[in-house]
Amino acid sequence: MERLIRNMMQWFHVSENDLKEKREIPTPTGETLSWPYYEYVKAHPIRAWDNPTAILYAAGDNITERAVVDAFVERFHCQLSVMGIGGEHYFHTPEQLQVLNAWLSANVG
Repeated sequence: MERLIRNMMQWFHVSENDLKEKREIPTPTGETLSWPYYEYVKAHPIRAWDNPTAILYAAGDNITERAVVDAFVERFHCQLSVMGIGGEHYFHTPEQLQVLNAWLSANVG
């Protein structure tokens, strides 16, 4: 999560000092960067992940880097499914939703 927040800060030219001073900064994407949340995330990194986890990742995800997902999957022994061409971070098109629904059926029940 810290990586995602840092990426968003970089994309929107928000320094750590700016965020600390303003406490919250809305972004053009509708998300709000929050200093208290950022502090919480930095203070509580994931050290253990004891629940079986399946992840659906889209090859065209422009928000979460594949290397970050791969490292998480390897570290915590998760199952990874990747939607190839046509996938994005937010599953919203009919094709993406079809893949998501099939994945949910197979992994959630």
